[in-house]
Amino acid sequence: MPYLYILECADGTTYVGSTTDLDRRLAQHATGEGAAYTRRRLPVKLVYVEEYSRIDDAFTREKQIQNWGRAKRDALIQGRIADLQRFGRRPRPRNT
Repeated sequence: MPYLYILECADGTTYVGSTTDLDRRLAQHATGEGAAYTRRRLPVKLVYVEEYSRIDDAFTREKQIQNWGRAKRDALIQGRIADLQRFGRRPRPRNT
């Protein structure tokens, strides 16, 4: 089963990834065999997961969330779904 996952690193940053084998991938991250980003920020903790039927959907979602700011990621992790749209708004250009 494909998954999108978010890890919280020891320094408080987050890492977003996708995989077809969540248990194996989490073990890789925990032992320093995962991504270089998490290897330098151990230990890591799983804080969010979404399940998909296709890996390409999980990967697309991974790329979407990677482009989000910290506040929007935190809202997702904490289940504050109503806040996601608020964080997604871009400032309107000023009329000068």
